[in-house]
Amino acid sequence: QVHLVESGGGLVQPGGSLRLSCTISGSIFSFVTMDWYRQAPGNQRELVASITDTGNTNYTDSVKGRFTISIDIDKNTDTVLLQMNSLKPEDTAVYYCRVVSTFPWGIYWGQGTQVTVSS
Repeated sequence: QVHLVESGGGLVQPGGSLRLSCTISGSIFSFVTMDWYRQAPGNQRELVASITDTGNTNYTDSVKGRFTISIDIDKNTDTVLLQMNSLKPEDTAVYYCRVVSTFPWGIYWGQGTQVTVSS
């Protein structure tokens, strides 16, 4: 059974930084992408950043140059990280981690972590 748990959200002032973590429990032997999405009130969930199994990354235009996605692979636990710098009020949202796995087959989501950028 695969479970994703996000952490690292919180309240930060504009221009500040946060690092989100998505801890993956259970074994994922192969995957297509590991992603970060976000959803602000009244908006649809949008893809923020993704990383493929070969390490290719992709970002939505509004976060390019400010956010960095990476994967920390440990013997027991994999973690998807999202380093967020120069945060803006419009980055305020609930951030979700997603894994598109091929073995075991499935699309897995975390429960989300709130990020609020405000002075």
